[in-house]
Amino acid sequence: EPPASTDRGFDQYVSDPSRPVPYRMRPVQRTYDDRGSGWYTWLTEDQRFVHNRPDVLSWQTDVLPTPVTIAGDVAAHLFASTSGTDSDWIVKLIDVYPDSVPGDWKMGGYQLMVAADILRGRYRAGFERPSPISANEVAEYSVDLHQQSYRFQAGHRIMVQVQSTWFPAYDRNPQTFVPNIFTAKAADYRAATQRIYRANRQASFVSLPVLSN
Repeated sequence: EPPASTDRGFDQYVSDPSRPVPYRMRPVQRTYDDRGSGWYTWLTEDQRFVHNRPDVLSWQTDVLPTPVTIAGDVAAHLFASTSGTDSDWIVKLIDVYPDSVPGDWKMGGYQLMVAADILRGRYRAGFERPSPISANEVAEYSVDLHQQSYRFQAGHRIMVQVQSTWFPAYDRNPQTFVPNIFTAKAADYRAATQRIYRANRQASFVSLPVLSN
């Protein structure tokens, strides 16, 4: 539902490169560890392990009364600001299972990542034109979540999570614009306040290609 005309709000978190959000549960083993690393199944990892972190924002629908089927391009459109001059925006589309799943108690409340990807803010205008972000100014970012065909079953919820680190799947962004992140100095890595807006003319949303059931 669109926001009320009087809603000028936003949700915020502090992203700290020294304490990045992991892409899978710690301890993160070596990718090809012979003892089993979890690498091959990390895309289905239960996202509850980061859901309550203070540097991850989560929104979810009410319980779905009927199934919701999507097929096609999925994209997140964020109206966001950062107190830094560079930022990563990671968006996850998640299927939240019911609190109780008859016959499989381990799946109760499971948060299954249906689609996810990252946009490095410096490339918001194209990969050939990296540029700094104006600190504390609201800008629109489009995060391509690619194509997906999936059905959210009745009784489930649809959740969206937003964060600014996803380590070590992606290298840490200093959150200070530097010409080359690989040569960033320790002093360039700074915590930043990230805001996701829900204002009437700056309403962040995820576009879903919903099919009629």
